[in-house]
Amino acid sequence: MVSALARSSAAGRRGLFSKRRAWRRRPLQDVDLILWGIPLAMTLVSGILIASTQRQAAYAEWYQHWITAAVGMGLALLLARVPLRRLQSLQWPIYGLTVASLIAVRVIGTSALGAQSWINIGGFYVQPSEFAKLAAILLLAGVLSRYPVERPVDLLRPTMVIGLPWILVFIQPDLGTSLVFGAVLLTMLFWAGMPLAWVLLLLSPLFTAILSGTLPWALTGWIPLMGVIAWRSLPWKRLALTVVLAVQGLFAVATPWLWSHGLKPHQQDRLVMFLDPSKDPLGGGYHLLQSKVGIGSGGLWGTGLMQGNLTKLRFIPEQHTDFIFSALGEETGFLGSMLVVAGFALLMWRLLQIAGKATSDFESLVVVGVGAMLMFQVVVNINMTIGLGPITGIPLPWLSYGRFAMLVNFMALGLCASVNRQSRASRGRW
Repeated sequence: MVSALARSSAAGRRGLFSKRRAWRRRPLQDVDLILWGIPLAMTLVSGILIASTQRQAAYAEWYQHWITAAVGMGLALLLARVPLRRLQSLQWPIYGLTVASLIAVRVIGTSALGAQSWINIGGFYVQPSEFAKLAAILLLAGVLSRYPVERPVDLLRPTMVIGLPWILVFIQPDLGTSLVFGAVLLTMLFWAGMPLAWVLLLLSPLFTAILSGTLPWALTGWIPLMGVIAWRSLPWKRLALTVVLAVQGLFAVATPWLWSHGLKPHQQDRLVMFLDPSKDPLGGGYHLLQSKVGIGSGGLWGTGLMQGNLTKLRFIPEQHTDFIFSALGEETGFLGSMLVVAGFALLMWRLLQIAGKATSDFESLVVVGVGAMLMFQVVVNINMTIGLGPITGIPLPWLSYGRFAMLVNFMALGLCASVNRQSRASRGRW
């Protein structure tokens, strides 16, 4: 028995030494260059862009951006070494702690930019809503992997998981972050096997509300169409048809009231200015108009880093945060902007690959949830800066300045790297 243990120990040491020798010969062999390289490259470039937007403010924040990224990268590397099944056992405590912190924001939170979203802890401001996104993804993945959605009633559990933090974030009020929860829920439900028709039915009240305020005549075709989809895709057809039509009618009628009482004045202004920013070019429409001018002035090649006139003269308020893409467009031009968009698309493709090869449903759902969180923010932020969407206050991952958003994005990357590491180990690729 002793000799067997000795042989096993010797074999283990030989395997370890062979891995070290292989790593020395090819140090990047086991590094996922897409998963790690794209976010790091964007972070480096964004530091320069942030410095450009802050030239009249003594470069106050670009180095903080890089320092936060270094801390986030360290956390990501630590999480990449932790098997995700260990976090699965902690999903409820993590979720409960996050919800408690969101409740604490309502009691002792600090307000800024129209939202009470931060907690002051010894002079250090914490934003629980950012961490709530990851906590919700972990718990939602656990719920969906254990209780797949096969009937409409099965939607109750995942909706409750997302609904609680969504409500607490929405009433801060933080409309942008609350929208992320909805995108994550729908994407993970679809990945878990929910029919596409059900996804459309869940989204339909939103479209009904939009149509009732913009093209009310279109409701005469939209609402019957939703009824047909409900009849063909849901069980208990008569009941399903009645409920769907009632919900559509309720949203169509209640939208004016929701507009007046459900949205804050600054949120209403953002939606109105999105439709026609020229109505108030020096007020509510100023942000969007200047952003479009900055992006357009970059042309094909851009003015060069640190050379953008609108950027360095700070014509665009809060450009280093939500409107960093306008600085990118001005200083790197159309080609630089498209390179960043292509980078995000390539990253999403890699995340889908990792999710497809995951060793468990839980791990696969976590990766898809992270991908939905990141890509929803990318699409909304870029559309916002070029005038194709309302201003929602959603940052651009790894490019916008924001310490807690940066930390959460890197931590999410670490979770995906952990799944990738486990799937590679199961296939013997080391």
